[in-house]
Amino acid sequence: MAGRRRGRGNNVQQQQALQNQRQGPRGALREPAAFAKSTGCESQIPHDKLSIAQARRGTPAHRPVRVYADGIFDLFHSGHARALMQAKNVFPNTHLIVGVCSDELTHKFKGYTVMTEDERYEALRHCRYVDEVVRDAPWTLTTEFLRKHKIDFVAHDDIPYTSAGSEDVYKHIKEAGMFVATQRTEGISTSDLITRIVRDYDVYVRRNLQRGYTARELNVGFINENKYRLQNQVDKMKETVRTVEEKSKHFVYRVEEKSQDLISKWEEKSREFIGNFLELFGPDGAWHVIQERSGRMLQALSPYSSPRGSPSSSPTRRRSVSPDSSSASASASPSASPSSLSPPSSPSSPKKGTRSSLKATSTYSRHVQ
Repeated sequence: MAGRRRGRGNNVQQQQALQNQRQGPRGALREPAAFAKSTGCESQIPHDKLSIAQARRGTPAHRPVRVYADGIFDLFHSGHARALMQAKNVFPNTHLIVGVCSDELTHKFKGYTVMTEDERYEALRHCRYVDEVVRDAPWTLTTEFLRKHKIDFVAHDDIPYTSAGSEDVYKHIKEAGMFVATQRTEGISTSDLITRIVRDYDVYVRRNLQRGYTARELNVGFINENKYRLQNQVDKMKETVRTVEEKSKHFVYRVEEKSQDLISKWEEKSREFIGNFLELFGPDGAWHVIQERSGRMLQALSPYSSPRGSPSSSPTRRRSVSPDSSSASASASPSASPSSLSPPSSPSSPKKGTRSSLKATSTYSRHVQ
């Protein structure tokens, strides 16, 4: 009895060590899930049969509820992950085992897969909800397989799964009370993903040709290859034109925005200029006031001019001018002849030896008298 307890304690310590090795200090997973051994579960803990009620109440830490979920898991997606999350959390203390069918069985009973079996195994190992992966899982679960891996319950959606000549491959599991149902995620499935690829086949072929795949790798003929390459060139040209259009629109928008700013600033400045002009040169402006004041100052400072009918300009005075003044004025006139410009010589100072001078003087005296 003591040896049995000692063995049970060693097994619990080993499981705890494996769990600590897979998880980090904060519970983060550091290692992928382990592959199940071909010999099955080698735990020495007695595998007592559990009811669903007992499993829901919770089991001791050394006795987790071993739940099994199987499938193809081709193109592993969120729908697969959600189903496994439900299976992991269906009981408080669960050890989730996932069985993945091989390529041979899948191609025989379901059809060709996108991913190989090794790729599908690795995808499941790196799902956080999975504790153990069974490779080459059977298509139909047998009693021997359930005993070999000490499986308590099988988790799957409740829709009858028709395959291999059976209306529901999980019928005997349900009758044995070992079935727990999970919910499917609507809108996502492997068939949906493959349908998208087939529907958009040309798009994906053109994309892979651009990325360097050869037409032979893509199983594309010579004519289709050139057609796809031509379409890629046309798409590039369209993208270039679209880019130029976007840049042109952005440039025009910037120009319009700048022009609007300039127009508004010009209007603002013009209003300011007109206002200042009117304030300075308007009827009541400062310039008009300055002109009035300067006119008054000029009238006060400048003397009045003499009237035209003054005595100095009378014709009587003009006639009574003395011979001396008339001769002087004649001499001052620029249109006078040279003989009339020179004044008559005085008798008291006649030039010596000039008789013509004396004669002219006497003639002038008689004329004056």
